[in-house]
Amino acid sequence: MTARELDAAGITDPELRAAYTRCRLLNARHGRTYFLATRLLPADRRPAVHALYGFARRADDIVDDMGVEATPAERAAALTRLDRLLRRALTGGRPSTEPVVLALADTAARYAIEPAHFTDFMASMRADLTVTDYATYADLRTYMHGSAAVIGLQMLPVLGTVTARAPAAPHAAALGVAFQLTNFLRDVGEDLDRGRIYLPADLLAAHGVHRDLLLWSRATGRHDRRVTAALRAAEDLTRGVYREAEPGLAMLDPVARPCIRTAFLLYRNILDTIADGGYAVLHRRAVVPRRRRAAVAADGLVRVLAARLRARRTAVPAPVPCDAVDVKEPR
Repeated sequence: MTARELDAAGITDPELRAAYTRCRLLNARHGRTYFLATRLLPADRRPAVHALYGFARRADDIVDDMGVEATPAERAAALTRLDRLLRRALTGGRPSTEPVVLALADTAARYAIEPAHFTDFMASMRADLTVTDYATYADLRTYMHGSAAVIGLQMLPVLGTVTARAPAAPHAAALGVAFQLTNFLRDVGEDLDRGRIYLPADLLAAHGVHRDLLLWSRATGRHDRRVTAALRAAEDLTRGVYREAEPGLAMLDPVARPCIRTAFLLYRNILDTIADGGYAVLHRRAVVPRRRRAAVAADGLVRVLAARLRARRTAVPAPVPCDAVDVKEPR
């Protein structure tokens, strides 16, 4: 499968192929929902998605998973080194020996992805080294521009659109934010263990919730109606962002659309699982049942086959190239 994807994408250099393969392994190992959806893309576009995921995962690992013995200064140094390698690679400097950087730089060049998206992403990763909570939803949205919205914007040139990029970009950015808000809600207990609370303080306070109450619930395994109410409010907020994102699905290249629709449904199903489980995310991780995941994936596969059949039978408008219009992306 890996070789077929790389061949389809025209990636022939052995070092590049190894770099993309490394990114694919990271996606398969850590991004199960994302990886499942990615497999519904045309084979030639999958390596680029793996590269985008692999780099993001590498940065996230530096922030969170270097090991308990790693000091904040060591994490900051590692993130600075990764950023330096990326900037050099994106500006045509010496090719990097870091696989995720090598693959990402190649993908950025192939699809003319705006370098500012990567700059903004790294800024949010640096924030994770020192920022432990967000006072307001507006503050959180500023962080999520770099940590999530730009991921959607990076993906647009890879996926292709049947419109100009300008109308599709806000929906792509919203989808990245919706996915991350879903992760924040699902992982609230794990993030609390790391000293972080991503749910905005103003949302929590509106229901009488504060850090000490969350820590008490996490430590004792006991529920509190105020916490449940706050988590339900966070779910409602997240569903609203999914509604912002949904119109963008129809703007995507038809052969790529089933992939993103599948990811959309799989991630939104996490919210259903959280609600069905009584919002017990402080005590256990919400996992979408395998049968439900399989049903969504099967539907996505049917849609992929139908889209490809239509593409062969009819003249499908070509996706608008990412450089067809000069667009300033929304922040």
